Amino acid sequence: MIHLNSAKETDLDTIANMAREIWNVHYVCMVGQEQVDYMLGKFYNRESLIEQMHVKKHSFYLIEEGKDAIGFLSVSSENDADYFLHKFYIYSHKSNSGAGTETLNQLLKLVNPKTLTLTVNRENFKSINFYFKTGFKINRVEDFDIGEGYLMNDFVMVKQCN
Repeated sequence: MIHLNSAKETDLDTIANMAREIWNVHYVCMVGQEQVDYMLGKFYNRESLIEQMHVKKHSFYLIEEGKDAIGFLSVSSENDADYFLHKFYIYSHKSNSGAGTETLNQLLKLVNPKTLTLTVNRENFKSINFYFKTGFKINRVEDFDIGEGYLMNDFVMVKQCN
């Protein structure tokens, strides 16, 4: 059974460590080690995570199975109807276990969005297929400049929920 537990500032080191482990397994083949290191340093340092949590008002959740944290996610909303899924990461050994679908279903019950939007790397075929399977559609293609000459080449995907 999967549970979403609201993360606190004291959980940010756990989230950063999980991100490091998950990204180094999953993303190096897509964007290379240098970009993975850059992005982890930029988006998962303690100050950035605190800003995301407190200033940008991203709600972070630990994804737990039993007593084990198997991933994390973060969402935000400007209007309590349209949500943006900023982060959704689960350890690769939980792939094809139903944990992702169960997590997404719990998130949808928790926030009850009208729409849920996310971005996903265009080469992240496994995740793109998961999002298609769970009702997301590609809204547009976008490249995001994240500094130091790095781009995130993404699909923006949207799920109509209500």
